Amino acid sequence: MTENIGIESSLQNSYFNREMSWLQFNARVLQEAEDTATPLIERLRFIGIFSNNLDEFFKVRYATIKRIAEAGKGGRSYLGGMSASELMEEITQTVISHQKASLNILSDIEAELEIENIFIINETEVSETHKAFIANYFITKVSPALVTIMIGELEKFPSLKDSAAYLAVKMVMSKEDETFKAKNTYALIEIPKNVDRFVELPADGNKQYIIILDDLIRYCLNNIFSIFKYDSISAHMIKITRDAELDIESDLSKSFIDKISKSVKNRSTGDPVRFVYDKDIDKETLKFLMHKMGIDSTDSIIPGGRYHNRRDYMGFPSLGREDLQYEKITPLHIPGLSLQGSLLDKIAVKDYLLYAPYQTFSYVVKFLREAALDPAVKTIKITIYRLAEISHIASSLINAAKNGKEVTVQIELQARFDEQANIYYAEQMQGEGVKLIFGVAGLKVHSKVCLIEREEKGKIVRYAFISTGNFNESTARIYTDYTLFTANQKIGKELNKVFDFFEVNYKIKKYRHLIVSPHYTRNALYSLIETEILNNIKGKPSGIKLKLNSLSDYKMIDRLYAASRAGVKIKLIVRGICCLIPGVKEMSENIEVISIVDKFLEHPRLFIFENGGNRKLFISSADFMGRNLDNRVEITCPIYDESIKNEINETFEICWSDNVKARVINPKQDNAYRKNDLPKVRSQFALYEYYKNKLEA
Repeated sequence: MTENIGIESSLQNSYFNREMSWLQFNARVLQEAEDTATPLIERLRFIGIFSNNLDEFFKVRYATIKRIAEAGKGGRSYLGGMSASELMEEITQTVISHQKASLNILSDIEAELEIENIFIINETEVSETHKAFIANYFITKVSPALVTIMIGELEKFPSLKDSAAYLAVKMVMSKEDETFKAKNTYALIEIPKNVDRFVELPADGNKQYIIILDDLIRYCLNNIFSIFKYDSISAHMIKITRDAELDIESDLSKSFIDKISKSVKNRSTGDPVRFVYDKDIDKETLKFLMHKMGIDSTDSIIPGGRYHNRRDYMGFPSLGREDLQYEKITPLHIPGLSLQGSLLDKIAVKDYLLYAPYQTFSYVVKFLREAALDPAVKTIKITIYRLAEISHIASSLINAAKNGKEVTVQIELQARFDEQANIYYAEQMQGEGVKLIFGVAGLKVHSKVCLIEREEKGKIVRYAFISTGNFNESTARIYTDYTLFTANQKIGKELNKVFDFFEVNYKIKKYRHLIVSPHYTRNALYSLIETEILNNIKGKPSGIKLKLNSLSDYKMIDRLYAASRAGVKIKLIVRGICCLIPGVKEMSENIEVISIVDKFLEHPRLFIFENGGNRKLFISSADFMGRNLDNRVEITCPIYDESIKNEINETFEICWSDNVKARVINPKQDNAYRKNDLPKVRSQFALYEYYKNKLEA
């Protein structure tokens, strides 16, 4: 081992704080909403993504820090040198700043929409031409779905649902109304989730109108509270975010599906971690609510705008304005691999690579459908992490079971926020004879692999696909991911070992080709990095290129720092969390990091090591995070086909050359766009052209 490679950095400023780095990633999402080059309706949708990300951050990350604080533990090493209470305060102040910026951006977008004759109106701007439509819409669509609770007289405050938006209504009662003793009466109206948040009103010539559901309800307050006599009425939005940790009971008499299902339902009553309110709410109402709800100093209390649950902007209507949205691309075919004939016959001859969404995800579904019908296919084994709401993957597996195949599905019921969909399909598959495996005790199964066994000339031949992303038709349209199709029998045999491990956990398998977490990935990556250091010392070609979603494991970062100090050039493309600080003299001066946020969500995990000129290249389901390396089942797969190795390296370099949507990660964490004098490269658009050219070649 080279000097210092095993020594962890002791300086507190050797790493970016994980949570603050994540907030900087979300700030990059907000930059897309601010960027006037982004189509106008897409900018609104980025506001929605920013808000949705923030909700999940508070449910998971902030909730974890709050638990550390409440347990009285410092957690400084875990939290990067800060106490839990210090970090909570810094998070709250940063989020307040980001929320303020998002409201200003939203206001700018709405002004630009008006230039395009699209008007988002509130309850004070309803015209005569819209009154009848709104009244009818409220009576037929909204009123039946409303839950309204009179809270002024209740001894016990109702439990508010996680992330649901509520209108806090204050009525100043008339002296003529003797129903209530108090001068002020309060109520809560839950904004229904099963009604469109954005209501399209009848157009007026070429002018289009939208009223947000919240304002439509405000407009109809007199209808809702018509039985009361009041001098004035007002309504302001509030929202609570709750801890999303699943509390799984230990009752041995219940199935695992039942336990997870119950735990998901209980999530809605978890401890509150964030309270957001309309900053224009009057102090008296706010004081009343916080007292009744038991909001305390360990909760993040954030003044916001008039509307909450802005994640709903992800579903802002298209309004028929294709000119204000991203141009839709038609996913391409893989050269030499037709969807018309047998995929297995082609894969038997050579490996193929799919890069979604530039190329069509239909190959994955076709692979399973063909296997379901092929009489020679005997078994199908697959890991599932997140399924689409309407899943052709699940239906293909059910079809295979009905055709007498032995189908084994390792399904992760604890895929956060997708548990309900996975439970639904797990029950369906189980009912159709599919064998389900619910993971390994203490480990999430995050790998994305499928293996089929086919009888050919009296022998079992294995075919597989291995991916960096989920087998999910919906996300495959917006997430970028690699999937390798292979009939390499050595890889197939080792995939079979992984499935054996799922069933017999106490037997740890050995692998010569695959790198499998939690037993081997960390040390294998250490060894690969060490080889680059030694090669550089010997004057051989060296270098490391990584594409990741997150880089937060301090020990792995220390290995990269050691490689940098030894002179190894390192290129990192990290979409989200990056705790590594690049460009610091005598620590990381040979490391460059960029982050790309654009039309699609960057999702592949890709590792490239120069290896003295005999380049080693891997695709993986694992990020460089402690959970992926030590606490999950992950699979990192080598790429052996030289043409595919070249293809992946070329696609990395296209991403690395991005000078339109790439942000430079630097010690200042200022999310500066990469600027240079080279020709403009917007990598996601360039990649689509790259694959179009491959088809035309």
